[in-house]
This record gives sequence, C-alpha cells and structure tokens, in this order.
Amino acid sequence: MKSLEHKTNLVFDLFFCLVLMPLLIFLGPARYWWHISPLFTLIGVGYLYACYFATKRLHLPRLILKRAYRKLAAVAALYMGLTYLLTLYPLPQLNFVIPIMTEYQTLLRNYNIAISLWFLFSVVMGYALSVSFIKELYHRKLQQSILENQRNKAELALFKAQINPHFLFNTLNSLYSLVIGTSEKAEDAFVKFTELLKYAYVTADNDWVTIDDELNYLNNYIDLERIRLDEHTQVECDFCIDDTSTAIPPMIFLTFVENAFKYGSSTSRHCRILIRLHVSHGHLLFETRNDIVRHADEFRTAMPVGISNCRSRLAVLFPGRHTISLSEEGGTFHVLLHINLHSHE
Repeated sequence: MKSLEHKTNLVFDLFFCLVLMPLLIFLGPARYWWHISPLFTLIGVGYLYACYFATKRLHLPRLILKRAYRKLAAVAALYMGLTYLLTLYPLPQLNFVIPIMTEYQTLLRNYNIAISLWFLFSVVMGYALSVSFIKELYHRKLQQSILENQRNKAELALFKAQINPHFLFNTLNSLYSLVIGTSEKAEDAFVKFTELLKYAYVTADNDWVTIDDELNYLNNYIDLERIRLDEHTQVECDFCIDDTSTAIPPMIFLTFVENAFKYGSSTSRHCRILIRLHVSHGHLLFETRNDIVRHADEFRTAMPVGISNCRSRLAVLFPGRHTISLSEEGGTFHVLLHINLHSHE
C-alpha cells in the first residue's frame, strides 16, 4: 500500500513541478517578472513551490475533518501574511521623463504584479488542496479495504475452525453438568471459558462494543490464565473506566494480553505481569508490562505477526488519533497504547 501511495504522490508532484508550474510561469504574467527583477522572480517561484509542498505536509484535510479550526486559521493567516509580505518586495522604479509619471507607472506595475502573485498563489493552493483531499480520500479507501480484508480473513478463519455454535455450547453445558460439585475451580473455569466463546461468536460481526463488555472479556481471560498458573507468576490488574458505555473495537487488547502471558509467565521462576486500562474523558490508555521469561531473540521473532496486525487495525480505526510504543528494557517488555476516542479533536 505504501508503495502505491508513494507512486501516486510522485505522479501528482511531477505534474505540478514539470507541467503546471512551468505553464503558469511561461504562459502567465510571471514571464514578465524576470525582466523586472530576476531575484524577485526566483523568490516568488520558490515561494509558490514551497506553498505546494508545505500544504501537502500539513495534511489540511485531516485538520478539517478533525475540526481543528484554530490550526487551520493559523495556517491560513501565515500563508496570507507571507504572500502579502512578498507583494511588498522593493522592485526597481520605472524611468520616465516626468517624475509623476514615473511614480504612477511604478505603482501601477507593482499593483499588477501583486495581483498576479495572488492569482498564482490561489491556483497553486487550489491544486495543492485538491491533491491533498484526493490523497486523503484515497488513503481512507485503501485503509478501509485493508480492514475489510482482514476482517473477512478473520471471519473465514473462524468459520473454518468453528464447530456448530449450538452443538458447541450444548456440549459445554453437558460437560459443566458433569463437573458440578467436583471442583469450584473446574466449575468457574467452565463458566468463564463458555463466556469467552460466546463473546467471540457474538462480536465476530460487530464493529464496536461497549468497553464494559470488553473489560468482562479481558477479566475472564485473565482469570482463566490465573487458574493455569501458580504463585510464581504475579498478575496485577488496574482498570479505571469513567464511562463503561464507551464504544471501542472488540478484542483490540487481546493480542497484547495474550503476549504478556505467553512470554511473561512461568511456573518455575518468579515473574510479574501488569495490565492497566484507564479511560477518562474520551482518552484511552492501555498498558502491559511483563518480565521476559523466554529468550529475547525468541521473543522478538515470535511476536511480529500479531503486533503487526494490531498496528494495521489501529491505523485504520484511529488514523492520527493513537500512539503505540513497544519497548524492551532490563528484562521487561512494555506496551503503551493511547487512543483519542473523540474523532473531532
């Protein structure tokens, strides 16, 4: 996808640099500037090129979609101010026998140059904004297609792996009836495992779930892992949610939690796993810390697929509204994810 986007950007940039700008310069009013002031011509043309590439770098369509009106106003004021300052460039005076004609013709010429500069600036900005909007639309379409493709693959994998849900849950209920009274842990494990499966089946077709449902799912998963482990692995959970009805994508934290237990738990040595989830005023902070029980090189080679899929999913669901960092230091692996759940900020 990045290669395709790069090629598309290159086509737009080459058209602007090699076709549009030369036409504006040699067929427009700018072709007369060189005879008046070569330095002004170079500055003006360079400024127009800079406006185009700066506009692309600023991603103005994203600011518009995020309703970041203050930033937009600041950018517009900066552009207007710089263009106005360029119109004040001291050009050489025209020479006429009558002084008043010299002053009049010089003012008239400077006014025409200022108008032509504003005209070229408007054309360049119009093209730059059009390209930026096309790129943003194209980028979102590609991201959406990737997300749909990943979702279709996940659904297909689930379909291939799944047994008939009614048969599966009826069988689990039968097994549960067999273990009733034999062990509290066995009963609890069956209940939690059944809830995990039901959640996975129910949310397979859902794009969003409440954070309360997702938290229950995580708690069930963590409790099942605790049953498997012994006192050597210390698991600490810190959940603080200000609004449990907040909508998030389902099972977005599962890969990180799975990896924390997969690579950070042991039944023979002391280790610690921390799982933290805080949601406050539309800002989500998720964090895991775990001691690295397995060898560091093995840890790095075993993880990339799941983490890579998570990165791709987050990039599609929260473009420009999330940060994720993974670090390994002092025998501890740390995941820190921040998501701005408010799309308008």
